[in-house]
Amino acid sequence: MLVTLEQAIAMIKEGKPLHIAADETLLDQLPRGNWIGGTTPYFISEEGGIMTKDKLLITEMDFGVEARIAVYGKYNVFQIVEECFDNGLTLLIMPFSSAVAAKYSKEAPDVEELLMHPIIGWISGYDLDLPGEAKVYDGTTGEAYTDKAVVMYIRLPEGKSAMVNMINIFTDDKTDPVIRFPENDLSAGKCTINGQEVNLAEFLVKKGIDPQLPLVADHNGSYINTSIKAVENGVVDFFAPVFKNIEYRFAVPVKDYEEEFLKSVHAAEDRKPVFSCNCIRNFQSADLNGKKILPYVGPVTFGEVAYQLVNQTLVYCEIFG
Repeated sequence: MLVTLEQAIAMIKEGKPLHIAADETLLDQLPRGNWIGGTTPYFISEEGGIMTKDKLLITEMDFGVEARIAVYGKYNVFQIVEECFDNGLTLLIMPFSSAVAAKYSKEAPDVEELLMHPIIGWISGYDLDLPGEAKVYDGTTGEAYTDKAVVMYIRLPEGKSAMVNMINIFTDDKTDPVIRFPENDLSAGKCTINGQEVNLAEFLVKKGIDPQLPLVADHNGSYINTSIKAVENGVVDFFAPVFKNIEYRFAVPVKDYEEEFLKSVHAAEDRKPVFSCNCIRNFQSADLNGKKILPYVGPVTFGEVAYQLVNQTLVYCEIFG
């Protein structure tokens, strides 16, 4: 729910485990308590999409029987697979462009134990129209970090289980050229396209491919997007890493982004998410400002975590049992 600073302080004092997203000017004023947070001025509220620095979006994580908070750096972030509850949900927030986010995004797909534990989360950000720095917050200490990950571990009641899912409007065309990369990286110059070495930036220009379209990889029927951040000086930078030995294609162009996104949300409106987050690219391209996409309320992000880092998706979690 979207609340005022005074309401947020009152909720923290109640002691419930909370997830909080807001501008840092508000997060800096919160008292210590059982909460974690990340910076963003963009939200999907019950009343619709909104950009505001005057309110905070709070999600009560009180569906569990126990919650504890931890902070990690790039060298120990994968301790989350050792310290999460056997039957629980792990909520993870990392700052945009941080070393810990880069480490997690590059190596998470190779951590086999990761898929054994439901992990959901997001990349914190800032106002796109102003210079900014993404931060995360450990509410138990009141500390803010630009280079750490904050985690809330939630233990579920017996007989309950968590399931992480996502809404993705993009697919690929199996007849399109296959793109492969020589290594796991957040940027690429050379790659192979249908087995021939080319420069990806030059390929984009030559073929007239819209850089707003993500690369997509088919992971056993589930499409994982990798969005393009920038194309400069013969190099393509990504919001999430590309991986060697994975077949990529550019996503099939979407004729009406807003229509396709809202159609996908409508098809999943019977879900009961306990947490959700939505990519800034969806917020912008689907023109979500002022639009309701219930029941999906949450922060608008610079990247989403559904076990691994993904882009241009709406990620959510449900509790079953």
